[in-house]
Amino acid sequence: MMVRVLFICLGNICRSPMAEAVFQKFVDDAGLTDKISVDSAGTSAYHVGEPAHPGTRRVLAHHDIPYDGRARQVNIEDTQNGKSYLIAMDSDNVAELNRRFGELPSLHRLLDFADHTSVHDVPDPYYSDNFDYVYRLVEDGCQGLLQTIRTNEAI
Repeated sequence: MMVRVLFICLGNICRSPMAEAVFQKFVDDAGLTDKISVDSAGTSAYHVGEPAHPGTRRVLAHHDIPYDGRARQVNIEDTQNGKSYLIAMDSDNVAELNRRFGELPSLHRLLDFADHTSVHDVPDPYYSDNFDYVYRLVEDGCQGLLQTIRTNEAI
């Protein structure tokens, strides 16, 4: 069975596409592309169809990580597809997803998996332009998440 990982933020143009791209690279590098599928979505429809924010694209390019996805809004099907990990970027995303879809046992915050920070929420770089800091948090969380999935799913 394919393990599905869905990263979720507000607009799906900054944090969640960054996490999707970083995690996809980790999955590819680990040779797990046939076992783990990776996607991202937003809780809002503000940016549906748009490419990732230029700051996200810049920091990913700096780290030689490809990404060409388009923003989409999370839907009920995303919460019901077999073995999945719903990974929210912050507590507001968690609250909105639980409000919209009910309690989701597969819902976690990304930084719950991070080993090198005491921060719990990935800050939104949309207005602050702190994409490099967000990248470091995302990378830390994604490393821990992949390790957790490999342990939990025995892959």
